[in-house]
Amino acid sequence: MIDEARMELKLIIGICAGILTATAVIPQIIKTLRTKKSENISPFMFLVLLSGNGLWLYYGFLIMDWPIIITNAFSFSMDILMLILKYIYRKK
Repeated sequence: MIDEARMELKLIIGICAGILTATAVIPQIIKTLRTKKSENISPFMFLVLLSGNGLWLYYGFLIMDWPIIITNAFSFSMDILMLILKYIYRKK
């Protein structure tokens, strides 16, 4: 009984951590869409995040862990979106 509760707690913590990490970039995306400005956004940072989230996604598939797969697939897509917005709203 205690081992099951610990496993469930670990799963809940993992899911919460994944959700918080995956949604961290959303405020920046919203701000960029509203202001239509991206000059203060570092593309290098988002390339590093994209690489890290891509590796986490791959790792999730290797161990078939759906919370890792889902949250990092979402993070990966948000990183790509931010890089697209950086390109669209760059200073001309």
